[in-house]
Amino acid sequence: MADSRVFTWEVTESSGYETSWIEVGRGSLRARGRAVGTVPEPYWITYELETCEDFVTRQLRVSAETAFGSRELDLRHDGAGRWTANGEPLPEVDGALDCDLGLCPLTNTMPALRHGLHLAPGEQPFLMAWVSVPDLTVRPSRQTYTHLGRTEGGAHIRYAAGDYRSDLEFDADGFVVDYPGMARRLSAWAGSATHGV
Repeated sequence: MADSRVFTWEVTESSGYETSWIEVGRGSLRARGRAVGTVPEPYWITYELETCEDFVTRQLRVSAETAFGSRELDLRHDGAGRWTANGEPLPEVDGALDCDLGLCPLTNTMPALRHGLHLAPGEQPFLMAWVSVPDLTVRPSRQTYTHLGRTEGGAHIRYAAGDYRSDLEFDADGFVVDYPGMARRLSAWAGSATHGV
């Protein structure tokens, strides 16, 4: 049986909003989401995310709509460290375990859950397959997550990429509550799904 979550965030960086419908199983999750933003230009985003064991990304499918038309991305990880985008190899992100969809608080969850950084001290470096929004370009991104301390409802984790730093608040289940400068959660729902993930 999987646990279901529905979260809505105000995405302040894009002057928009995002809702994710998530199913979490033993070491894996599936999610679908919708986002609307007005910065850097008005856009709609639709995505589907699937991970395999240990919250390693298996596939991210994204559609983007802007005034200039629509774009599609099918980002896949073969489980052996190799990535493709719409069938084309992405050797610059080979070895990454996670996707990171721009302006999407959900994709901070997988590395936090894999290493239990929302539960206990630790610091982990990551190579991410980072997806720019709304153009859906995939680039390598080296990031570090550092557990800063527990809170009454979860933990603070520092996110760092290059010169950028932000101290994120996660809930006890490893999902972002507040991402200063980027997004803050407006609502949360939790329940159970009868099928597995």
